[in-house]
This record gives sequence, C-alpha cells and structure tokens, in this order.
Amino acid sequence: MILRFVRSVVFKLWATIIGLVAVVLVILGMFLLQYIDLAFSNNAYNIKLLFVITGVIGFLLTTFFAFFLSFKITQPLLEMKRAADLIAQGDYRMRLPIRSTDEIGELAGTFNHMAAEVDKLIRDLQHEKDHLSGILRSMTDAVITFDARGQTIQSNPQGEDLLKRWAGIAWEGEPDADERHGGVPGPLRELYDAVLREGRDLSGKVHVHNEVWSVVMAPLNSEQGVRGAVAVLRDVTEEFRLEKLRTDFIANVSHEIRTPLSMLQGYSEALLDDIAASPEERRDIARIIHDESVRMGRLVNDLLDLARMENGHFEIKQQVVNISDLIRRVHRKFLVYAKERDIRLSSALPDHPLILNAADEDRLEQVLTNLLDNAMRHTPAGAAIELAAEPEVLDGRSHVRVVVRDEGQGIPAEDLPYIFERFYKADKARKRGASSGTGLGLAIVKNIVEAHRGRISVESEVGRGTAFTLLLPVEPAQP
Repeated sequence: MILRFVRSVVFKLWATIIGLVAVVLVILGMFLLQYIDLAFSNNAYNIKLLFVITGVIGFLLTTFFAFFLSFKITQPLLEMKRAADLIAQGDYRMRLPIRSTDEIGELAGTFNHMAAEVDKLIRDLQHEKDHLSGILRSMTDAVITFDARGQTIQSNPQGEDLLKRWAGIAWEGEPDADERHGGVPGPLRELYDAVLREGRDLSGKVHVHNEVWSVVMAPLNSEQGVRGAVAVLRDVTEEFRLEKLRTDFIANVSHEIRTPLSMLQGYSEALLDDIAASPEERRDIARIIHDESVRMGRLVNDLLDLARMENGHFEIKQQVVNISDLIRRVHRKFLVYAKERDIRLSSALPDHPLILNAADEDRLEQVLTNLLDNAMRHTPAGAAIELAAEPEVLDGRSHVRVVVRDEGQGIPAEDLPYIFERFYKADKARKRGASSGTGLGLAIVKNIVEAHRGRISVESEVGRGTAFTLLLPVEPAQP
C-alpha cells in the first residue's frame, strides 16, 4: 500500500510542493535569520518559532492539497482504470459517472462514448456470428474451414460428422491415424494444396467408398497471403447414381429392343426372300418370330407396369392372404425345375399359418416367382435354395418376414445399392442369359413390396450366396 502510494501521481505532486516550501523556507532563513538576530534580538526566539509554525502549516496545507488533488484528479483516473479493466474482461456495459465539466469530466464522457461504441460493435459482431452460425447449422452441406497447416479451424455439424466418419479411414500416404486427426482428409488434400498454391476457388468430385461428394473450396486470403481454405461438400451420391442409371437405362432399353427387332427383321426377310425351302424351316422361323415378339411384348408390359407403379397408378387388392399357403404353392411350382437343375429347393414355415389381413395374393406370388427365378438362374448345380417365413414384431407392429436365400455366386458389395434399379446388371457372374427375362424383375418386386407398405432388403457375399428379405405388415396398409 505504501509502495503504491509512493508510485502515485499524488505522492509525486505532494513531494514536489513540500520540496518547494522547504526551499523557500531555507532561502528565507539563510537571508533573514542574521538580520532577525541583529535587529530583533529580544524577539529572536518568537521569530524562529514563527518560521517553524509557518513550516508546519505549509506542510499541512500541501498535504491537504495533495489529498484534494487525489479526490479531484487521481480518483477519477483510478475509476477509469477499473472501468477499462472491466471492459477488457468483457463487461461492455460499464459506464463512468461524470462529476465535473472540466477536462476530467470530458474525458469520462469520451470514455463512456467509446465504451458504448465498443458495446454496440461487439453486439453487432455477436449478432453476425450467431446469424452465420445459424446459417451453417441449417445447411445440409458440410462446411469445413482449414488453416494454412491443414488443421481444422471450424465446421458445422454436418462437417463434424463427415470428419468423424472419415477419421477412421486410412488414406494413402497417411499411415498414422494420430497424424490424420484434425487434418485435411485424404480425398480433399489434392484440391486443398491446389487452392493454397493458386489462391482461387476450385471445385471437384471425390469418391469415398460408395459415396460421391461434390466439393467447392475457396481460399481464405489475408494481407500475408492465403491463410487457409474453406470447403463446402455436398453428398451427390443419389444424383450420381440416378445419372448413371439414366444412361444405363437408355443403353439397356435400346439393347433389349434392338435385339428382338433385328431378329424379327432378319427372319421376316428370310420368309419374304423364300430362303426357307421346307415347311419345317418356315415353321422354325415363324416360331422364332413369335418368341421374339412375345419377348418384346413382355418387355413393353413390364415397362408399362413399372411406370404405373412409380407414378402411383397402382392399387393392390385388399384381401386376406395365407402367406404360408402361397409359399407352399410357389415352392411346388419351382420344385420340378429345381430337380432338373440339380438344385435343392426347401421351405421352412412355422406350424401355425401366417396371415396377411390386407394384401394382393397375385402380386405377392409375382414377387416370390421373380425372386425364386433369379435364385435359380444364379445358383449352380448341387447348391441349395431356401424359402422361409416367420412372424416378427417390428416397431410395435406385426409383420411376416419372408426370406429367399440361395448359395449362388453372390453380388459384389458395390452393386448392392443398385440391384433394384431397372435394367441394372451387376458383374458377369449374375448377368442374365439372352432369354431369361427383361431385367425389370427386381424393380417390379421392390415397387410391389412398397405398395404393401413393406420393406425389402438384400444381403450378399461373393462366393457364398444372396438372401432377399421381405417384411410385410399383417394389418391393412395405411395410405
């Protein structure tokens, strides 16, 4: 406390005044005391006492003046210092009382104005920050900001989720998972380096497993140069898949129609040119023309049925269906075909009947027929196919689970998301023969199951087989 007072302006001012008074008294004493002893020898003591009293009074007056200055000058300055400390700590509502109209009062007014402007500026900045944060949180795209070292500065929830999902992937050139944490993920590194190097916006697409992401990356510029980059990532897997399916659909429809048309044209020309000499040859050509026209008709009908389903112009018959009897009937229908191909076809059903209270029996038979026909065509001789059903409760609702499981070649993992699309072909091991179908079977199956408010899923492993699972609700489907 004493040391603080010694360092204060009040002490320095008080010491200066005391020093000035002392100098004045010393000078007066040096020049006047000798005359006082000569001229006023009788009252010399009283005169000396007067000087002492004068000195004491001067000391007291200067001390009083010093404390007066402390109240008028130093105290407002200390209040300003405390107010400045509070503002530095974030209390922007701090204001100083204005006690005078002199320079200190003007300084306090200026300080209050500055504090008000700072408070307004901070509030505006916070409002803009909250506004920006709200926009980032509401965005469906992932937004991630990186600094110049590649470390993540900020990201929205979608970006954080994406970084977490990508954190466990070992990218090429990053063997150490600890080094990957918080850095630029592998798929973005090339684009990130190009943005830092060129200092301009760049875009591209990255493929991660079965996902496709569209990336737009922009540099963060400063006076010293590029200090980082901000990346906006959008999941375009569905758009990419639909575009691929669109091109595949056009190519496959063209192929499916061109082949029978070519055969119809060729064999009809053979009949017109009398190339077939014998009645047997003409009969064979006519049978081929008939088979190919039936194939084209089946293709057109399937396309029309699928179009009606996808456009919502498709209704199922609301009737009670014994799914156990339906499975036994389909099993018997394919049993002879399975024996001819040396395939073990079995069914597994519970003792009690499985009933669907509102379903279309003909459409469900079409579903099971398509699935079993698929399994037959892709299962080698000596393998087995199983058709099973059992009751199941899902989300508090009663369902019937139907499984068609084969021991065929299986479907590659990258093809599983697309097998229910029209004309989609997986690898060559599952490619249908020339007269095996239209390629629309699984797409029709999916639409029929969904029309029953059911679900269909597939599990497959290459070399081990495939299992299609249907979940059909027991109660009537709600629109």
